[in-house]
Amino acid sequence: MPAKSKAQQKAAGAALAAKRGQTPKSGLKGASREMVESMSEKQLEEFASTKRKGKPERVSH
Repeated sequence: MPAKSKAQQKAAGAALAAKRGQTPKSGLKGASREMVESMSEKQLEEFASTKRKGKPERVSH
């Protein structure tokens, strides 16, 4: 599933880095912290690799 906004894509990238041990999990906030616990590495890769062109900065619910 692709990310729906630039913010989602960035959060997934941060969570993926933490899951791989490249950054400390303690440095994560908000959505990134939830993503690292609830999503697999493959799911995070899909979100993080989404193209940013044409995506809104944030998606309202």
